[in-house]
Amino acid sequence: MAIASSDLQPASRFADAQALAAPGMARVDTLIRARLASDVVLVNQIAEHIVGAGGKRLRPMLVLLAAQAAGYAGTHDVLLAAVVEFIHTATLLHDDVVDESDLRRGRKTANALWGNAASVLVGDFLYSRAFQMMVEADDMRVMRLLADTTNRIAEGEVLQLLNIHNPDVDEAAYLRVIERKTAVLFAAATRLGGLLGKLPAQQEEALAAFGLNLGFAFQIADDVLDYVADSATLGKNIGDDLAEGKVTLPLIYALERADPTQAAPIRHAIETGGLDALESILAAIQASGAITQAGALAQGYADAAKAALYTLPKTAARAALESLADYALQRDH
Repeated sequence: MAIASSDLQPASRFADAQALAAPGMARVDTLIRARLASDVVLVNQIAEHIVGAGGKRLRPMLVLLAAQAAGYAGTHDVLLAAVVEFIHTATLLHDDVVDESDLRRGRKTANALWGNAASVLVGDFLYSRAFQMMVEADDMRVMRLLADTTNRIAEGEVLQLLNIHNPDVDEAAYLRVIERKTAVLFAAATRLGGLLGKLPAQQEEALAAFGLNLGFAFQIADDVLDYVADSATLGKNIGDDLAEGKVTLPLIYALERADPTQAAPIRHAIETGGLDALESILAAIQASGAITQAGALAQGYADAAKAALYTLPKTAARAALESLADYALQRDH
């Protein structure tokens, strides 16, 4: 279910962006599978399970499209796109362990199949493999960016852990978490394109700003989908965030607007992770206007993302990046 309306046909434009990135993405997929190889069988099994699950591969696509927008014509964009996907995949393995999740993209999570210890250790393998690969770019700016980004992601995980089961988390605290957990990797992906293309500082910063704002829009939309999509489309159980005690923007806005009677079951569910009152909570979220309010904030970030690109030349790659900002709000999973 889309959280914003548009006459731009974002699904079609997303397909155009995918088509533009397709030759590079084919090389990225080949490289990913080659670099997943290990003589430890369990590493291969778990890594293949999560990488083979598919998904939109949005982050590596951002590297490729940003590099195209920056006029880059070498091969390191494919290498670094694979690095970004490995970092993201490692975070997914670790996230599912921390969240005790058993479903992702409609399939059993690695920790549900092989256990927490194996999932954490294979996540570590993917992190270390990513760092092995980034060295091949032989660019200290790239290594510094990705090292700093990975550290910020880890900070975001800890911040989120501190917020679990706390119904008093506010919008500012929520945004601090999603900046580190999601937006910084989007920003790194697009900044990498600028670094590879050796853009002037202003344009490099513009690409990074695009990625950061896109990351905010994408994650807010994702958190809204947890309360408005259906399980089959979403690929996970509705209310999973609530069951894990995660306080996301729809809940924050609903609590701000709800009367004490409506707020009580929401606060109780956050504190306990119980879903007994899920239907009434979903109704309270809808009635409060929280979905519309969260959608408006996501739209603001998407608009800021597109505006950041205005300093770049008008190219097919720039148009493709712009379309991703619209798609972030219109997707249903």
